[in-house]
Amino acid sequence: MGRAIAIANQKGGVGKTTTSINLSATLAEKGKKVLVIDTDPQGNTTSGFGLNKNQLENTIYELLIGQCNVEEALCKDVVEGVDIIPSNVNLAAVEIELLDIENKEYVLKNSVETIRDNYDFIIIDCPPSLSMLTINAMTTANTVLVPIQCEYYALEGLSQLVHTVNLVKERLNNDLEMEGVIFTMYDSRTNLSMQVVENVKDHINENVYKTIIPRNIRLAEAPSYGIPINLYDSKSSGAEAYRLLADEVIGRKF
Repeated sequence: MGRAIAIANQKGGVGKTTTSINLSATLAEKGKKVLVIDTDPQGNTTSGFGLNKNQLENTIYELLIGQCNVEEALCKDVVEGVDIIPSNVNLAAVEIELLDIENKEYVLKNSVETIRDNYDFIIIDCPPSLSMLTINAMTTANTVLVPIQCEYYALEGLSQLVHTVNLVKERLNNDLEMEGVIFTMYDSRTNLSMQVVENVKDHINENVYKTIIPRNIRLAEAPSYGIPINLYDSKSSGAEAYRLLADEVIGRKF
């Protein structure tokens, strides 16, 4: 059964989408079969894999409101070994659509269960909010991975996110665990990045991944070409970092 990892942080711009795309691609590079689920109405993970998000017949929105089944929503082999359930701006309306649906917290989980065994890993990119979409991601997931940008306000909101994870675990998904924290946008030239890493390590009890994702121009460029970093510039520091993260994720036991 596929291990589902929700990549979540209610702060925007911390590297959720970058991590969703590139962790998925490097897991696939290592021979794993991966499903990516884009639960962000911005659809950046979708376009980051080269799909035109505005010309898709079926997306996660149609899946959640029952207009298509999970097989119809799948875009297969967007890169070798990676399938995606895409997203676009239509998803912004789904909160209202789900209001009257019974067990609305489990709509995504119930859909994904039917294909879960087809994958080694399921990576869920969450929107930058603690919304019903994020709750659906967390009820589907086994673990939550939290990207944290190496900047002054890194810890802000982390305790709220951990509290949400604990609430979901207590009330909706008893099996949910914290996968851990991954530092992103690390700049080795600044003292601030190093201080943030030490500060977060001192203040949280969660697992902190050894791999730190650097601030890297090639990493920032790759989405505009619609391909993951390991295909855009295989030898870049960003590609190497995500390969190391993939090794760590594969090695973790829950």
